[in-house]
Amino acid sequence: MTEPVAAAPFTRRTAWARSLQTPLRNFLRTESGSAAVLLAATLIALAWANIDVASYESVWQTPLSIRLGGSGLSQTLREWVNSGLMTFFFFIIGLEARREFDMGELRERRRLALPLVAGIGGMVVPVAIYLALNAGRPSAPGWGIAMSTDTAFALGLLALVGRRLPDTVRAFLLTVVVVDDVVALAVIATAYSAQVALRPLVIALVIFGVILLVRAGRIRQGLIYALLGAATWVALFSSGVDPVAVGLAMGLLTYAYPPARDDLERATGLFRLFREQPTPELARSASTGLTAALSPNERLLQLYHPWTSYLVVPLFALANAGIAISGEFLSRAYTSPITLGILIGYVAGKPIGIVGSSWLVTRLNRAQLRPPVGWAAIAGGGAIAGIGFTVSLLIATLAFAGAQLQEAKLGVLSAAFCASAAAWVVFGITALLPPRRRMRALLGTAEAIIDLAEPVDPDRDHIRGPAEALVTVVEYGDFECPYCGQAEPVIRELLADFGDVRYVWRHLPLTDVHPRAQLAAEAAEAAAGQGAFWPMHDVLLDHQQDLRPADLNRYAGNLGIDVERFRDDLRRHTRASRIAEDVDSASLSGVSGTPTFFINGRRHYGAYDITTLAAAVKTAKARAAI
Repeated sequence: MTEPVAAAPFTRRTAWARSLQTPLRNFLRTESGSAAVLLAATLIALAWANIDVASYESVWQTPLSIRLGGSGLSQTLREWVNSGLMTFFFFIIGLEARREFDMGELRERRRLALPLVAGIGGMVVPVAIYLALNAGRPSAPGWGIAMSTDTAFALGLLALVGRRLPDTVRAFLLTVVVVDDVVALAVIATAYSAQVALRPLVIALVIFGVILLVRAGRIRQGLIYALLGAATWVALFSSGVDPVAVGLAMGLLTYAYPPARDDLERATGLFRLFREQPTPELARSASTGLTAALSPNERLLQLYHPWTSYLVVPLFALANAGIAISGEFLSRAYTSPITLGILIGYVAGKPIGIVGSSWLVTRLNRAQLRPPVGWAAIAGGGAIAGIGFTVSLLIATLAFAGAQLQEAKLGVLSAAFCASAAAWVVFGITALLPPRRRMRALLGTAEAIIDLAEPVDPDRDHIRGPAEALVTVVEYGDFECPYCGQAEPVIRELLADFGDVRYVWRHLPLTDVHPRAQLAAEAAEAAAGQGAFWPMHDVLLDHQQDLRPADLNRYAGNLGIDVERFRDDLRRHTRASRIAEDVDSASLSGVSGTPTFFINGRRHYGAYDITTLAAAVKTAKARAAI
């Protein structure tokens, strides 16, 4: 079924830029875009503190109390930001960690070991450096400041210095910083909590146990979880344990999974009922069905992540990054073991810890478990991981006060600047390497995760392009799907630009929304029985609005195949089982919509325009060559 050359001339229609986003891509884009807002908030805080430090402190030291009857909570405005609003930040971190564990790079459990060790190594070495410079001093308890990487700044810088980097580099860095944040929060909850009161702590644990029971009962009402989470937060706050841990725990409990085809079909049915009878009850039912088709993890990420990135974290920076800078202060701070411990720990300790621990794991298991990226990417990611901000400042406010706190803040800000410069240098040098060596340095030699459950079979699949091509693009499509029709010229342009790409079409007729898709797929297979699959494929996608039986028979006649045999195949549905096999393979690969692409067995997420697909093909080609 291989076609060495294209069956029809390449068309010149506008390339399609439809984008089906995943939580990971949305997370990366939001963090990268919000880095500018976070930087602006930091600069405003610095300017405010240096113009009028008294007003800066008086605003954030303003007491704010919440009382209900005879009970209540009272904190300063800064403390409400740090322990209240930042709970939502750690909730997002927990959601993303769970998403990576359920759907991302860590869904193969053996891949968890290396980023876990890299993340821990990237924390242990900076802490060791800090303690070496502060051993025996009153400043030694500030060791936790030198641990954590700021996700927003790190991914924002990666977007600037590595615009053309493969997604695996970003995914690796994200996994490392998620491990980083989880461990840092455990440190906050234990080492930097006040005197713990046992009774409210037990109450918090009991309430959290109720949350687990509610979750086990598959109750999905968000209000119930919100109320129980708030009660846990109050109990932890009363116990003396930093309550931001509640956010992380709730995020880690939230499932992530791709939409199931059955759920999408059910949602379609509910919407059709509403379309026939637009009543409030059916509207509510349709809305519930649409919402239930998506995982709670994805819905909550979409809802809360922009708020944390564009409001909570910048507000945290505004409340904590203000330092009154003077020549005397700088000369004192840059000789202080606090500032130097944080600065050297981040700028040198982070890359040494991440690269060294990754190398050690690879060496100890004799390269059976290799990093998902190359060593240049690990080194650059290690340098970027030296940007500590949000969690570092949070720990600094818990560990120090007065002059020591100001020195710690200066160390955090200085480390962020130096780490950014170091990352720029690493990726700049990598960009100067010859193309083949550069891709090897970025991609590494680890095997990629294969998402395509059924490998391409040349004796069965419909293939367009060279049989021995380095890159194989598989599309699950529907002849009545308008997005598949719009993607077709992009595929043709891709095949024209790359001579060593083969393209495979597999059927996934979405019969609940496209009533003629099944018959059109059978028509393509009937034509395939007479050696004319690709000509029929092209005609069907060019005439998606005309897929009635008479239209299909006319297309068969125009293509010069035996119309009577073609009509008989359609009438008897002799090719339906072949299409059912494709549908089954789509289900095994977690495909629920069209078009869905796989490039060398790896599912392609994101836009299907020629630029995006060409970049993905280039990366796959480079990895295959390596």
